[in-house]
Amino acid sequence: MKSSARKVELASASDLFTTEQERQDAKLEKVQNIPLSELYPLPDHPFSVRDDDDTMKETLESVKARGILTPAIARPREGGGYELVAGHRRKRACELAGLDAMPVIVRDLDQDSAIIMMVDTNIQRENISPIEKAKALKMKMEALKRQAGRPPKEHENNSPQVAANFRSDDEAAKGTGMSGDTVRRLVRLTELSPALQQMVEDRKIAVTPASEISYLKPEEQALLVETIESEQATPSLSQAQRMKKLSQSGKLDEDTMLGIMSEEKKPEVDKIVLTSDTLHKYFPRSYTPKQMQDTIIKLLEQWMKKRQRSQER
Repeated sequence: MKSSARKVELASASDLFTTEQERQDAKLEKVQNIPLSELYPLPDHPFSVRDDDDTMKETLESVKARGILTPAIARPREGGGYELVAGHRRKRACELAGLDAMPVIVRDLDQDSAIIMMVDTNIQRENISPIEKAKALKMKMEALKRQAGRPPKEHENNSPQVAANFRSDDEAAKGTGMSGDTVRRLVRLTELSPALQQMVEDRKIAVTPASEISYLKPEEQALLVETIESEQATPSLSQAQRMKKLSQSGKLDEDTMLGIMSEEKKPEVDKIVLTSDTLHKYFPRSYTPKQMQDTIIKLLEQWMKKRQRSQER
């Protein structure tokens, strides 16, 4: 005889003894006060944390006066503890202030998602060097490439097409306030020798000519370093472009490089160039170049009138 009793699905203990609100709250991210000794930097983190930096001094004063106002973000670490995704400078400020712990939000992020978040939360800082930006953007590009190559869970069979149409440099520019071209120029700096990278860090070589020099072969870059030291001159953009072209055609040797680098540089044209990347930080993205120009002229006219009035007093 068949039983007429219905199958009963037993509730779990958590369902029996917790309310719906408590179960929803358990899913929310929570701020935890984690000991500094349990917080580790994300591997290959490219951004330096300098104690003598002005912004670090400001952060330290803020921490001493008010504590950490914005929690750091970390992910569980395989060997125990947590890897900091955002908040390396805040952690250092806590150490300098003599604190033992700091507020942290722990997220379950994979390595690539953590890298992308780490870059996006740091890249806008004003005191980042071009080489730090270059290394960070390269990390983000590589993480994006790996993500694009993975079969999306909902469209596993479409991943080859997705990867084929993917431009990691343009994608890496998103969220940074930079164009894809700027990202491409910066990432080229990672192909420079350490000696040339140091010259970029020291502002002896500008980013644009440095990106052209990056196409030189390793032995040609070593020769360029020697030539820069002997001539006490760094290459201009036009000189860098000519050396790149000669290198690609196999005609760049010690004599041609010396001939280019010993040229007397033409005086710079008396003009100021403001790129769209620079200006868009101060204008809505919807503004056209003409609208930005008109607004700048109007503000300069107001500033000039204000100066004239103050001089007349």
